[in-house]
Amino acid sequence: MTKIAFCGAAGNGISPLEQIMIKKGYEVYGSDRSFDEGLNQDRLEALSSVGLKIIPQNGSGITPDISCVYASAALDETNPDIKAARQQNIPVKSRSDLLSELFSEYSKGIAVGGTAGKTTTTAMIGYILDTLGYRPTMINGGMLCNYKDNPGLANYLYNDSEYCVIEADESDGSIRKYHPFIGVVNNISHDHTSIEKLVEYFTSFASHITGALVVNHDCPRASQLQTSARKITYSVGNPQADIYATDVHATENGICYALDGQTYNLNLIGKFNVSNALAAISACTILGIDKFAAAHALESFSGVKVRLEKIGTSKGVTVYNDFAHNPSKIEASLLALKDHPGRIIAMYQPHTPFSAVNTGDEVAAAVAKVLSPNDIMIMQEIYELTPQDVGISSANIINRIKENGHNNALFLPHKEDTRNFVIQNAKKGDRIVIMGAHDNSLADFSRELLKAI
Repeated sequence: MTKIAFCGAAGNGISPLEQIMIKKGYEVYGSDRSFDEGLNQDRLEALSSVGLKIIPQNGSGITPDISCVYASAALDETNPDIKAARQQNIPVKSRSDLLSELFSEYSKGIAVGGTAGKTTTTAMIGYILDTLGYRPTMINGGMLCNYKDNPGLANYLYNDSEYCVIEADESDGSIRKYHPFIGVVNNISHDHTSIEKLVEYFTSFASHITGALVVNHDCPRASQLQTSARKITYSVGNPQADIYATDVHATENGICYALDGQTYNLNLIGKFNVSNALAAISACTILGIDKFAAAHALESFSGVKVRLEKIGTSKGVTVYNDFAHNPSKIEASLLALKDHPGRIIAMYQPHTPFSAVNTGDEVAAAVAKVLSPNDIMIMQEIYELTPQDVGISSANIINRIKENGHNNALFLPHKEDTRNFVIQNAKKGDRIVIMGAHDNSLADFSRELLKAI
């Protein structure tokens, strides 16, 4: 039995690959610093239950009989496991290298890209195909609520059909590695790197598509992408697109839209989720699936965890947890909440000094534009701040929010500060949303906050 190891085993992008390789018959080992620190133990238990052999991340588990070490993009050559592999001449590859290899095995591969919405759209496509009997493989970066009772972690499906749908990450440029039958680009907006780099990455991705490119007609940068393959466009409201929605409006527990006169309901809030649904429906039509059947399937789709996930309601106060971490995502989530009554108390934690410096002005403008005077914006200190990042702080963005005209903005550097403020100030009818990436403890913090209320 071939032995392989994963470094950064708890990651949302790596964990589905671990589970799939176990199902393919490999002996799979995994290490993660958080496991060694006693964190993410529920994830450790879930992965162990399906056969992942946990090793400490100190290099001791990297033995000569391991054929390859796959490392998270967040890790570098100083990592003990990577150093141990190099010393033993064991190949070290990235997560995206393995994903590309697996993806190439499928004749009907669908790769979903975009700086916002790709996780949900990937999940939607996988769910439609699964619901309609196509038995897809799906490799995603988020946990699907519909599959939460599956063994292991619910961020993948594995089948032996010709269909595979993956989330294609643009943050490190790895989206250029994939050669899909169908490529989807939801949008191109400021995120991990410059707009120029992002356009370059997505242009390269579009050139690799063999069947059809699905693009968002409502995003100028995405809609301008060119391909030698067929091109399908979708839109929320613009009849110039190939597939478009009309009569979009919020419902008590979600959002409603019409497709060619037929009405459908999503159990998700936000206009952006209608856009995600149209992207998924468009991709499925290329496979010969009736668009109305695809739309109907999505009516039972429950969403993805930490994508504007409703944690619960207590004493009339509702708490959400959201992965929003760039200007467009933050704006879309706040707009979705504004479709429903009640004051918003939003907390955003930038995940790196880079994210705070490079998107701070845009975040400040988006927050000030969307929130009403009585809504409250809170920012915690940057998650991955180091002593070397002198002068960089979330407080700077709070000041810019005020300069943009929204005065109800607070810098509360620590979670305990936010917790105390919310407990003292939340009232019946409020919606509280906790936003941020990289910090896995935000999900637990959201649940703890609900209990404290």
